[in-house]
Amino acid sequence: MLGRISTVTITAPDLPAAVAAYQRYLGYRVVDDGALGREIARGWGRPQLAGNRAVLLEPASGAETYLRFVQGPAYVEYEPLSCLGWNAAGLVVQDVDALAVDLAGSPFRIIGPPADLSFIGKARAMRLVGPAREVLHLTQVKQKVAAFDTPEAASFVDRVFSVMLGGASLEALQDYYHAQFGVPRAVAVPSAASALPVSGQCCIEVDQMPLATANRPCVPGQLPPGAAMVTFEIDSLSGQLPSSLGPAHRSPGLPYAGRRSQACVGAAGELIELIESG
Repeated sequence: MLGRISTVTITAPDLPAAVAAYQRYLGYRVVDDGALGREIARGWGRPQLAGNRAVLLEPASGAETYLRFVQGPAYVEYEPLSCLGWNAAGLVVQDVDALAVDLAGSPFRIIGPPADLSFIGKARAMRLVGPAREVLHLTQVKQKVAAFDTPEAASFVDRVFSVMLGGASLEALQDYYHAQFGVPRAVAVPSAASALPVSGQCCIEVDQMPLATANRPCVPGQLPPGAAMVTFEIDSLSGQLPSSLGPAHRSPGLPYAGRRSQACVGAAGELIELIESG
């Protein structure tokens, strides 16, 4: 079965500004800063990305779930939440209302102010667009409920625990992740969305997009805009990985730590990277 979320990779046209914003306003800290490795770029099917600057950030809690910013094109015509593929990353926080006050005048634009989540009832969340045009859902869990295994925030802004995936068919998305990675299917809520549970108190929220929704734009050889790729742990890469982008490889640095990894394309054109957990 698919394991926990390890990393969300974000395309950043102004990488220094994006990193500075996460450090100042969300308390994230740099754990790696350097050129993207040749084997990683080949594994993503994008060898020309080798040498591009990539910065890995972790939350103040020290949770080993990362945000990775990779230098890339601006995609000025791209509108967040308007395309198929990875649409947002969900972070768990301690006080969403206080955070909204702190973010006033920051590079993070609030597009959904703090509100109680109607389908959970014990959580409160808000939605932001970040400096790299990535979308973040920031969720405060007030009280756990049995149906949702959500983590508790150990720092004011803690780790990614969910990712949002938009597709033309909710059923097709569920079928893909169930057949390929053993992810249990879930019952859709009234908003045409389902939360697919994976290990490590993480989930994939799959959303059915309108029929006219476009594929995510992508400059050949580059990563797509916003949340470009999501990395999950997996028990084993044995067998044929569907729609693989490049060869499996081992990289010494974070988030790989010498473990074997490989990337593929999912049902909605989303980029998925898998790292063996063992």
